[in-house]
Amino acid sequence: MVATREDPVVTDDTFREDFSAFYERERAAVTGLAYVLSGSRTGADDLAQDAFVEAYRRWERISQYDKPGAWVRRVVANRSVSTLRRKTAEARALVRLGGAPPVVSELSPDVIATWEAVRSLPDRQAQVIALRYYDRSSIPEIAQILDLTENTVKTHLRRAKATLSERLSEEDSP
Repeated sequence: MVATREDPVVTDDTFREDFSAFYERERAAVTGLAYVLSGSRTGADDLAQDAFVEAYRRWERISQYDKPGAWVRRVVANRSVSTLRRKTAEARALVRLGGAPPVVSELSPDVIATWEAVRSLPDRQAQVIALRYYDRSSIPEIAQILDLTENTVKTHLRRAKATLSERLSEEDSP
């Protein structure tokens, strides 16, 4: 196919500008989502960066999606599960060796406790809570991001809220 004057020509510069605008628009929200799912500021930066690198590599295809941000959020949600498992194993190893993992936070103790409780939920429940209450995603958006039905999202949300309510109220009891 030969490009005509009417056909838009996509150049490397256009490609980079489109991705750059997408990155600037989504970076803070995706990094925040990664933070509440991972509990680590540096871990969140790594998760978000990895997701954006994958998006950049596939930008020609992903840019055609209705919501490319949903694709990046799915990558973060899925990778946070494996990262959390690895970090837990590393923390246990540090404790066995006599050290304790460093705690770096600028959040209030209540907020930290809440997100720790979220991260202790089953993976999908934690992802649904983080997407709903941190990322402010709607039920249909969460379903799209996690490739679930809306009813499944609602079920995970209901179960997670019940578990969190129980766990957090236990912490407040003397």
